[in-house]
Amino acid sequence: MSCHSGFVYSNDFTNYRFRDDHPFNQMRVVMTKELLDASGVLKQQHMIKPRLATEDELALAHSKPYIQAVKKAGMGMLSEEEGMEFGIGTEDTPMFNGMHEASQLLVGSTLSAIDAVLEGKVQHALNLGGGLHHGFERKASGFCIYNDGAVGIKYIREKYDYKVLYVDTDAHHGDGVQWAFYDDPNVCTFSIHETGRYLFPGTGNVNERGLKEGYGYSFNLPIDAFTEDESFLHVYESAFREIVEFFKPDVIITQNGADAHFLDPLTHLCSTMKIYEQIPRIAHELSHQYCDGKWIALGGGGYDIWRVVPRAWSQIWKVMVDQTPFEGDLPEEWVNKWQKKAPVSLVTSWGDPPDACQPIPRRKEITEKNEKLLEKALQLIHNQKKYNSM
Repeated sequence: MSCHSGFVYSNDFTNYRFRDDHPFNQMRVVMTKELLDASGVLKQQHMIKPRLATEDELALAHSKPYIQAVKKAGMGMLSEEEGMEFGIGTEDTPMFNGMHEASQLLVGSTLSAIDAVLEGKVQHALNLGGGLHHGFERKASGFCIYNDGAVGIKYIREKYDYKVLYVDTDAHHGDGVQWAFYDDPNVCTFSIHETGRYLFPGTGNVNERGLKEGYGYSFNLPIDAFTEDESFLHVYESAFREIVEFFKPDVIITQNGADAHFLDPLTHLCSTMKIYEQIPRIAHELSHQYCDGKWIALGGGGYDIWRVVPRAWSQIWKVMVDQTPFEGDLPEEWVNKWQKKAPVSLVTSWGDPPDACQPIPRRKEITEKNEKLLEKALQLIHNQKKYNSM
């Protein structure tokens, strides 16, 4: 099967930049695009030029006082005290010039992806500039100013009246999106992430199930630190298949953080490139099975921008266009260009070297804990299906 897919991109994505030493670095999007170019799978006909989100669109998920605070911060007119009220000017989310416009573009890029898919121009769309899942209605958090996923889902609900399944495979819990739709039965959120015992934001427990009419439409799988490929993929695929069959969405949005990899400096999971070959493959299959192929994929976390993110994110696009992951060696021209800039030795193959990640002594214990977690989640899904059928 060959799918008509769209790739949303602008060089201006790099304007979203807190400071030179900040872990969130949008050069990873540039590197991914260039890797796809060098691999011969990204053509001009695939490109979608993003637009700026309007302030009314931002207000779908953010309060107007917060939007005004972001605008003032980007002009150097927001005091430190005012900023703290809105989570702006913190160590995680410092102020920078033009932050409103840079954030506006990232949200607009997700809206451009959504319209391309839901207006039937493409079946799938990839926006690696998006996926800022920690932003709240009136507060920046975890490197995220505006929450493009939350704005995008609100936009879908208002403009298209579609049921949305949001699937988040970032190592950090997709808290901002979850809370934005916690009482909405037409939006189902599913996040698989490292347990919050050791990792920001500390939420995403199995018992976070939703409120009021939205109860039963929030699913979390907080897997144990040091989880490896096999356990991650088993938990992810088993839960995803049950949730999509239960919810029967009209469209799927995936957030594709690449920070569950063992080389990521901010997390404690121990996956390899194997999971990034399979995560989009499963999303692709289920989008065709349940949504006539309507799938929007976003970026997200990922803080080893040299060895991990471009390889992981390139696999999403490869699956979108021909369902098979990249194999073998990376293009030599790409490796040579970026090795000159990189502070580490680049990995030169699509997969990780076999001995790159040392086996975890607690593997059996971790796998058993994750299996019990999955059993609990599946029971919740079955209970909700039974309740809905009454």
